[in-house]
Amino acid sequence: MSKTCVIFDWAGTTVDFGSCAPVEVFLTIFEEARVPVTFEEARKPMGMLKVEHIRTMLEMPRIQSAWEEVHGALPKEADVVRLYESFEGQLFNTLRQFTTPISGVVEAVHALRANGVKIGSTTGYTREMIDIVKVDAAEKGYAPDCIVTADEVSGHGRPAPFMIYENMKSLDVADVRNVVKVGDTKADIEEGLHAGAYTIGVIVGSSEMGLTEAEFAKLNEEEKRAKIAEVREQFLSYGADATIETMAELPKLVRELV
Repeated sequence: MSKTCVIFDWAGTTVDFGSCAPVEVFLTIFEEARVPVTFEEARKPMGMLKVEHIRTMLEMPRIQSAWEEVHGALPKEADVVRLYESFEGQLFNTLRQFTTPISGVVEAVHALRANGVKIGSTTGYTREMIDIVKVDAAEKGYAPDCIVTADEVSGHGRPAPFMIYENMKSLDVADVRNVVKVGDTKADIEEGLHAGAYTIGVIVGSSEMGLTEAEFAKLNEEEKRAKIAEVREQFLSYGADATIETMAELPKLVRELV
C-alpha cells in the first residue's frame, strides 16, 4: 500500500489509560442530577461525541425509569443540554491530568513514521477539549499529523465514518484500503467498519477493558490473560478485523498489511 495512514482514537487508545477522564465526570454529573449511574452504564457509549454519549445514557431503560422517578418526567432534550453543560465545565478542569501517552504508543508511532506511515486521529472530544489534550500529549511525545473532531464534520461523530474521511483528505490518502483505524471502544470499531478501513481494537488500557492502570497492574497473570481474552472477544463480536494487546504489536501488523 502506498500512502498508508493509521488513524488512532485518543482517550483509552493513545492517552489516558482506561479512558478515565470522561467516565469520572459522567458519574459525577448524574450523581449531581440525583440519578446515580453505574460504571458500566457510563462506559457503554464510550467513543461517541460526549453530548451523544449523554443522550444515549438517558435512553437506557433503567436510567430513564430512575430519572422519571426522581424528576417526575422522562428526560427531555433540555436535560441533555444541562447535563452536557455540566459535563463540559467539569471535564475542562480535569483534562490535563489525563494526557499521558499509554505505554508503547510513542515508540509505535515512531516506528510507523519510520516506514512512511502517516498518523491521523479521531475523537469523541470537541475541538476545544482536544486542543487542551494535544498540547500536553505532544510535550510527552505523542503528536499525530492530523486531528479531526465531530464538530468539524457537522456533528456527525462516531459511529459515522466522516472523521476518518476528513483525515484521509488532510493526509492525502485517496484509498480507504490504505487506512488502518485503531481504537478502544465499540464506537471506534463501528467507525472504522463504516468507513471501509481495516479496523483494530487495542485491548490493554482500553475503555472496553474498563480498568485503571493501577487496577490492571494488581491483577495476577492468570487474571490479566482472562481479562484480555474477554475484551478480545468483545472487539471481534463488534466486527474488528484484528485485535492487539498493546501498541507494541501494531507496527508489525501494519507492515504485514502493506
